[in-house]
Amino acid sequence: MKQLLSTVTLALVMCAGFLTSASAFGQIEEDPTQLLQLNTITTAVPFLMIAPDSRSGAMGDVGVALSPDANSLHWNPAKMAFSKNEVEMSLSYAPWLRALVDDMNLAYVSSVRRLNDRQAYGVALRYFSLGNITFTDEVGTTIRDFQPAELSLDGGFSQKFTDKFSGGFSARFIHSNLTGGTSVQGADSRPGISVAADLSMYYVNDRANWGKKDGIFSWGMNMSNLGAKMSYTETAARDFIPSNLRLGAAYETMLDDYNSLTIALDANKLLVPTQPIYDLDDPTRIVSGMDPNVGVANGIVQSFYDAPGVVTFDNEGNASVLDGSVLKEELREVNLGFGMEYDFADVFAFRTGYFYEHFSKGNRQFITLGAGIKYTVFTVDLSYLISTTQQNPLANTLRFSLRLQFSDLAEFAQDGE
Repeated sequence: MKQLLSTVTLALVMCAGFLTSASAFGQIEEDPTQLLQLNTITTAVPFLMIAPDSRSGAMGDVGVALSPDANSLHWNPAKMAFSKNEVEMSLSYAPWLRALVDDMNLAYVSSVRRLNDRQAYGVALRYFSLGNITFTDEVGTTIRDFQPAELSLDGGFSQKFTDKFSGGFSARFIHSNLTGGTSVQGADSRPGISVAADLSMYYVNDRANWGKKDGIFSWGMNMSNLGAKMSYTETAARDFIPSNLRLGAAYETMLDDYNSLTIALDANKLLVPTQPIYDLDDPTRIVSGMDPNVGVANGIVQSFYDAPGVVTFDNEGNASVLDGSVLKEELREVNLGFGMEYDFADVFAFRTGYFYEHFSKGNRQFITLGAGIKYTVFTVDLSYLISTTQQNPLANTLRFSLRLQFSDLAEFAQDGE
C-alpha cells in the first residue's frame, strides 16, 4: 500500500506539471491584438474527430498509445496486431452538446479480430445524428423538417513487423447529409461524400521496468482522415476534411500482482491550412500567411508553417506582423491531452484526464473522469466531462461504452452449448 500511494503521488505530481506546462504553452503576452485575434481552423465533418469511446473519453481524449482494445481502429489501427484477445467488440453512445440541444447524439460500433499472432483487422461504423432541424425560406415560411445525419464506415488492417513494432492502415467512407436536398440560396444541395485513409505506427516494450516494478512503455503515431475535400453543392468551394496528426506515449507500471497504473500523453495537430490575414482594402491580397485554396497534399505540408501570426494595421492600412507571433500560433495549433488509468485485477478501472486547446484555436479545455467494470467477457465504461471554461457546450458530456472480449471463440461457443 505504501508503494501504491507513492506511485499515485508521483502520477499526480506529473499531472500537475503537465497542467502548468500547458498553461505556459498557451500563455499570451498582454497585447490587446492577441486577445482579440482568433483564428480557429474549421473543416467539414468535424464529427470524425470526436472521441467515440468512454475509456479514452475519460482520459483526456488520449488513445494513440494506450493498450489495444476494440476501439483501436479510431485511435491507432497499428495497435490491433497487439490485441490480447481473438475478438473484441465495442458499442459506444454519447448524447452530444446537451448544453445547447437535447436531440444530438453519437453512436459508434467497432470490432477487432486477430487473424494470427502477427495480423489483425477491424471494422467500425460511426453515426452522428444532429437532431431535428426546421428549414425556412427568407421570410420565415417553413419549408420542411429534416433530421441531418453523418456517418463513416471504416475498415483497417494491422501487421507486426517485429515483436515490438507494428504498422497499420485503414480506409474510410464518409457520408454527410445536412440538408436533405433542400435548396440553399438558390442552389440545390446534396450530401457530402468523401473517402479517406489512416496510416499508423505502434511500438511497445513490455520490459520497460521502473525500479523494481515491471513496466510497459508504448508509443504511437496516427495520420488520420487523409482524403478528398468535400462539398454540399455543385458550385460551392470544396472544404478540407479533418486530416490530423496524432502522436502519443503511454507507460503502465505494475504496482503489484493486482494493481497497475497507466499514464498517457497525446499531442494533436490538424493537417489543414490556417486561414491567412487579408488586406483591409483588397480582400483578395494576403498580407500574412498562405493561400488556403490548395490541394490536399499541399495543404498537409503547408499546415506546418502557414500560420499568419498577429497582424496589426496602422492608420494608413499598412500591415505588420508581431515578432515571434507566427511560431507561437503554430505551436498553439497543437492540442494536448493527458490521462491516467488505475486498474485493479483487470476487473475495475478508474480514469481521469485533462484536455487543452488554446483559446484562439477553439478553447476546448476540460477535465475528464470515468470508470470501468468488467464481468466475464463484458466491460462497461462510463466517462464524464467537466469544462474548465465558461459557457462550453461540451460541459457535462456523458459517454457510455459496452465492450466484449473473447480470447477464444471456439471455447466460448462450447461454453454456451
